[in-house]
Amino acid sequence: MTAIVPSDFKILVTGGAGYIGSHTVVELQQQGFPVVIIDNLSNSRASVIDRIAEITGVRPEFHEFDLTCKKKTADFFASTPGLKAVIHFAAFKAVGESMNEPLKYYRNNLESLINILQGMKDACVENLVFSSSCTVYGQPEELPVRETSPVQEAWSPYGNTKQMSEQIIRFSGGAYDFRSIALRYFNPVGAHESALIGELPLGVPSNLTPFITQTAAGLHECVNVFGTDYNTPDGTAIRDYIHVVDLAKAHVAAVRRMINGRSQSNFEVFNVGTGRGCSVREVIQAFERVSGKKLPVRYVDRRAGDIEQVWADTALANRELEWKAEKTLDEMIASAWKWEQSLH
Repeated sequence: MTAIVPSDFKILVTGGAGYIGSHTVVELQQQGFPVVIIDNLSNSRASVIDRIAEITGVRPEFHEFDLTCKKKTADFFASTPGLKAVIHFAAFKAVGESMNEPLKYYRNNLESLINILQGMKDACVENLVFSSSCTVYGQPEELPVRETSPVQEAWSPYGNTKQMSEQIIRFSGGAYDFRSIALRYFNPVGAHESALIGELPLGVPSNLTPFITQTAAGLHECVNVFGTDYNTPDGTAIRDYIHVVDLAKAHVAAVRRMINGRSQSNFEVFNVGTGRGCSVREVIQAFERVSGKKLPVRYVDRRAGDIEQVWADTALANRELEWKAEKTLDEMIASAWKWEQSLH
């Protein structure tokens, strides 16, 4: 189901120059939504805005500042009429780093969210899509995980900030009467088919796929596999990998659900994944299959904060959001490799 988009209907995308944010901006603009981006460029580049414009033919409005600054955030909401929804991506997201610097993660991820919610309250913005994570489930007792599965004790400060953020949003929405959807998504990989935008972490990547492609491009000596003694078929950790474009489309579907008046409560939660778990070894094999390149691999000890295995039950999102992941693992990895090659 689609909705007519009024000319003054603006969507704020925080972290819109980042990996998932930039792909979501592309999908929003291609479906006619005017977009405003806020990003402090701490893990992204301003050139991404140019590339979004090249893909869509529309240059999104862009503001560079840090959302942990209460005054700048308040001033933005006060001076930006026509905001109808916020998609909030802006956050630190590396599990390993959060184990070493927990206060950095609590301060950044929670303060930025609180400032956004205050701005929404003051400006009467009624719709929020929150970038949550499957990390809220910890190590699930049963697989696949459903939205009704227990939220386990967090295994990392990063995961804990997602749990706490969901609680803050739920209580705030009830008190101030706005609608919100938390998308608990799994492991985004891949890049836009144009190879103009993709995952480009500053420094050494903490995620598997960019480390694989960078290693194949000669930027790293080998791929580290963290743990081979997990209770999984091949001993390596299992995740539900989803193509970033499929994930971006889920955010647009969530916005449409709210503006079309189809929300069933002030706070809703949906799993966003493929419903299939793939091991680290399987991802490496997929890369070697689609690229024709043999990867140098080193097996090392488990990494603190990593869980053993998790994948999603996506039936609720498939039904209620009228959305479903479409791309295969090989397509995900092939697009990531195409993106990496475009950088060199």
